[in-house]
Amino acid sequence: MPSEMPFRILAVDDDPAYLRLIATVVEHAGFGPPATATSANEALRIAPEVDLVLLDHHLPDGEGLSLLPAFRAMAGQPAVILVTAHGNEALAAGALRAGVDDYLIKDASLPSLLPEVIERTRRHRALQEALAAAERDLVHAERMTAIAQLNVALSHNINNPLQAAFAETELLLADPALASEHRASLLSIKQSLQRVHEIMHRVGSLRHDHTTEYVGGVEMIDLSRRTRPTPVHTGDALLWLPDESLARIVGSLLKHAGFAVERCEDAAGLTARAARPGVAVVVILATDTPLAGPLGGFLPPEERRFTLVTLVSGDGAAARNAGADYVVALPFDPGTFTSELFAAMRA
Repeated sequence: MPSEMPFRILAVDDDPAYLRLIATVVEHAGFGPPATATSANEALRIAPEVDLVLLDHHLPDGEGLSLLPAFRAMAGQPAVILVTAHGNEALAAGALRAGVDDYLIKDASLPSLLPEVIERTRRHRALQEALAAAERDLVHAERMTAIAQLNVALSHNINNPLQAAFAETELLLADPALASEHRASLLSIKQSLQRVHEIMHRVGSLRHDHTTEYVGGVEMIDLSRRTRPTPVHTGDALLWLPDESLARIVGSLLKHAGFAVERCEDAAGLTARAARPGVAVVVILATDTPLAGPLGGFLPPEERRFTLVTLVSGDGAAARNAGADYVVALPFDPGTFTSELFAAMRA
């Protein structure tokens, strides 16, 4: 089933009958009515507004594959499925090398295959966007670590002199013989010291790395932005996912859902950590190794409080029989992953 998020499709072909067929198939599959174009020029005009282009190879004003560089240069970089009546292995291989996401032939199987191919392409696109978000989270975490280290250094080297300056200022202000013009200067110094103290407090409680522009285009940390409240802790989540990209995506989604995420290196480590209190979710990648079994050697205890999630490439029957509570087919939909996980945890 398509995600609730809108997925905009453009069908490009000079055959009106074919465009009507595509529109019917796409709408019945739940993706909504597609935009249509009958030429390469029209396709280039509409493509920046869509997520996926169903592209015919032969167009009145050029070949479909010739549009790929322009599509890739667009900000949204729409996915492309080449659909042609003139299919052959050489064309398919050339199209995939050129960068299309998939390839379909205009034959009797098209109405049944098209929704599946569109959904697979949509999920791959969603995973790529989720991976990009996970990469941003990783950069953010590294920046926040650097900010925390800098904060320790600032607190160590500035707070003590700052407090000493406060004390000396208060002693001078307490002198009844202090001239009025000197008192005004000391009060101004005290206000400046108080301002430094407030900034140090903001730096100490900083939980974001958003920047704002300073003079000359220089970027600086925006200390006026309020720190977001820490999300409610949902529980611990253990991941045993050898694929680094997949682990970053799943880890990022779970962190945003309030889980404390921890990676495990092998089945033995996962088994040991899964026995700890507070573990709410365990996510693993299913295997097809007969000796290891569908859970890769991980043996979930008969009595457990965590939800076992298995990512699978097939139908997931073996993983369910082995004890998985929630089976996710790859490529999964990051837009619905956590909501479906919470539903499985409540079941």
